[in-house]
Amino acid sequence: MTSALLHSIVSGRQDAPVLLLLNSLGATQAMWDPQMPFLESHYRVIRCDTRGHGQSPTPPSPYGFDDIVADVLAVLDAHEVETATVMGLSLGGMTALGLGLAAPERINQIICCAARADAPPPFVQNWHNRMAILDDKGIEGVWEATVGMWLSDETRSTRPEAEAALRESFLQTTAEGYRGCAHALMGLDYLRHLGEMRVPVLFVAGENDMAAPPDAMRAIAQTCPEAKYVEVKDAKHIINIDNPEGFMLAILSFLDLDA
Repeated sequence: MTSALLHSIVSGRQDAPVLLLLNSLGATQAMWDPQMPFLESHYRVIRCDTRGHGQSPTPPSPYGFDDIVADVLAVLDAHEVETATVMGLSLGGMTALGLGLAAPERINQIICCAARADAPPPFVQNWHNRMAILDDKGIEGVWEATVGMWLSDETRSTRPEAEAALRESFLQTTAEGYRGCAHALMGLDYLRHLGEMRVPVLFVAGENDMAAPPDAMRAIAQTCPEAKYVEVKDAKHIINIDNPEGFMLAILSFLDLDA
C-alpha cells in the first residue's frame, strides 16, 4: 500500500465539523462546485483530487483501493482532522465505503453516491473496453464515450456549461491515472464486508444511472447495517450535477440540515 500527497482545498467554516468530498473517476474536486455555497455555510469542507486527477500527482499504476483509501487518510492527517463526514460519488463513493471499513474511528457518516461495492464480470469487461478506448483514442476518446452516461440529454442541451466544466476536468486526468484507478475498480471487493460496517451510510442513486443502477444500489444498501437509501429522480451518473436540486434534497435529512 502506497500513499500519494493529494492536492486538496479547504474552505467554509473553520470552526465547524469537517466534510470531506471525493470525486468520480475522470472528475476533479471541482465537480462539487454546485453544492459548495450551501455546504461551506455548514462545514469546514475539504476537497481533494484523486491520484492521477486534476492537480494531484500520478504514481505508477496499477492502483488498488487500499492505495486510494490511504491517500485520503493522509489528507485528513495533513489537515490535522481526527474525524470527518465523507461524501463521494462513483469512485469517490467506493473510496468512502473503504474508509468506513478500514478506519471507522475516523469517519462520522458516509454519503455514498452512484457507486457499486463489487466487480461482477460485466462491470470488469466495461473497464477493459474503456482501456481499449484509452489506448486507441486517448483520454478525450474516453470522455466522448462517457459523457452520455454521466449527464441527461436535457442537462447537456439546457446547461452546456455543466458539460463543459466536466469535460475540462476530465481532460486533466492522466492516462496513467485513469488506467490505475480503473484497475482498482476492477478489483472492487467491498460488498462481502459491508455487513461489518459500523458507520452510518446513506446510499444515493440516480433514477436513470446505468453505471450504478438503482436496483444494484438498493441491494447494496440492504447489506449494510441500518443504511439508508434514496433515489434522485431524473438523474444519470453524476447526480449532483445532473439534478443538483434533487441531490441536495436527498442528502439534507441525513446530514440533519435545513435547506
